[in-house]
Amino acid sequence: MEQANQGLFSLQKRIDLLAKNMEKMKLAEYIELLGDTKRLLWVNFISGIARGLGIAVGFTILGAILLFFLQKLVVLNLPVIGGFIAQVVQMVQIKMY
Repeated sequence: MEQANQGLFSLQKRIDLLAKNMEKMKLAEYIELLGDTKRLLWVNFISGIARGLGIAVGFTILGAILLFFLQKLVVLNLPVIGGFIAQVVQMVQIKMY
């Protein structure tokens, strides 16, 4: 009898731990979100806009930093890098017209 009670107590502790972990994962809220199609689409739409905006802003900042350093390299008038940048500029101008 004692062993059965101890087994039940151990099982109860494991069930409580599982319930706490499921609560931490917010599983009920996730299942509720999956059931509400309109809300799920809205949340995914907003997160997609945020990702796209983040990528655009990040790429713009990265491009600005790259252009800043390229301008500094041109000012230094290094022969190899200056010639390379001149070729790149020439290619871009040819493609534009």
